[in-house]
Amino acid sequence: MEQTNDDRLWRIARKRANFKKNLFSYLILNAFFWGIWWFTGGRDIGFHHYPWPIWAMLGWGMGLGFQYFEAYHGDKNDMAIEEYKKLKKEEEE
Repeated sequence: MEQTNDDRLWRIARKRANFKKNLFSYLILNAFFWGIWWFTGGRDIGFHHYPWPIWAMLGWGMGLGFQYFEAYHGDKNDMAIEEYKKLKKEEEE
């Protein structure tokens, strides 16, 4: 069953809007985490004051990277549709 072009565009628009919301949350919360680290002795670099917010940034950032790719560069349905069209064209020849 093939989706209409309008449905596909709405799906992409929702993915991009969700990505932008999550990016905003990522930036605000990570700034908050770094602020906590800084004001609780983060400026006194030492063994006990390593920059722990880096773990939140890395973990969440990887997930955000995958979400960005999905929203702006990848749609598995579209790839499957393209492959189907290629196969259909080959069959007709």
